[in-house]
Amino acid sequence: MKIINIDRQISIPVYKQIVESIETAIMEKRLFRNDKLPSVNKICIEYQISRDTVFMAYEVLKKKGIIKAIPSKGYYIKTEDFNYDKRYFLLLDELNIFKEDLLNSFLDGLNNKVQVDTFFYHFDLGMFRKLILDNIGNYSKYIILPANLQGVEDIIRQLPEEDVYILDQMRDSLQNYSGIYQNFTEDIFNALKSSLSLLEKYQHYILIFPGNKEPIDMVNGFVKFCKAYKKKYSIISGLEKHTLKKGQVFLIPNDRQLVETVEKCRAKKLKTGKDVGIISYNETPLKKVVENGITTLSTDFSAMGKRLSEIVLKNEKILIENPSKLYLRGSL
Repeated sequence: MKIINIDRQISIPVYKQIVESIETAIMEKRLFRNDKLPSVNKICIEYQISRDTVFMAYEVLKKKGIIKAIPSKGYYIKTEDFNYDKRYFLLLDELNIFKEDLLNSFLDGLNNKVQVDTFFYHFDLGMFRKLILDNIGNYSKYIILPANLQGVEDIIRQLPEEDVYILDQMRDSLQNYSGIYQNFTEDIFNALKSSLSLLEKYQHYILIFPGNKEPIDMVNGFVKFCKAYKKKYSIISGLEKHTLKKGQVFLIPNDRQLVETVEKCRAKKLKTGKDVGIISYNETPLKKVVENGITTLSTDFSAMGKRLSEIVLKNEKILIENPSKLYLRGSL
């Protein structure tokens, strides 16, 4: 059964003719999932073309997710469904309400033009490495949220730089890639600076920073503000060994510790917004109504997802800061 047809009399590049031949064979039910394709050498000899031409064709098919390469065995049909011209690899740390907003907005912005396969590594470097290395060459774009993982640079470097987009958490070692991110250092500094008149009634500024998931730039922004305005400050991992007192104001990235702080304020009969101040990270509808409103510092994740879809669809080579906003409420 002849799978590949090449016509040297037409202007279509040979590698594209190979791609179209294999796609046609699949659509006509002459090739099926897990069928083995002719080897690169076999095609080169039969059609008198270069290895680079065949490799280029197979690389296109791999990026479309139509074929897969098995080391030492050859190339095989991966799927019979290739209605999408492009496939994107999206790697997130975890799924929460904020990432869900980002993901939904990103998918809406793509408007069904692209298939997106979403993966989660749950802050596990080994899983991060496996998911990326197992999918090299299978997608046209790779969108990666590296979180605070150390050692991701060498892993990401295995991918074509022009196909990689960094999402949400940026660092100096990744700034050669395109993407959209939060500037935690400047966002926290500017938010605290803008609310100085409300903060003056508090004498002790406290960042609750477990450090397991949160970006270190939160610490940098908090310390930068406290030193610039000569504020007494502490950075603690949790409230277990901390004595809650009147005159303290908390910046709390983690919602579990937000709940714990509110509960301890109630237990000690300390009124939030008067005796103790609270600034939470990331806006949710519930924070508008809890304790007469929780002040939040948050980026717009929906806007981030929409802008990301525009960047990737247009193949823009750009690095953008997604702005954050302070939502002032009763807790401050």
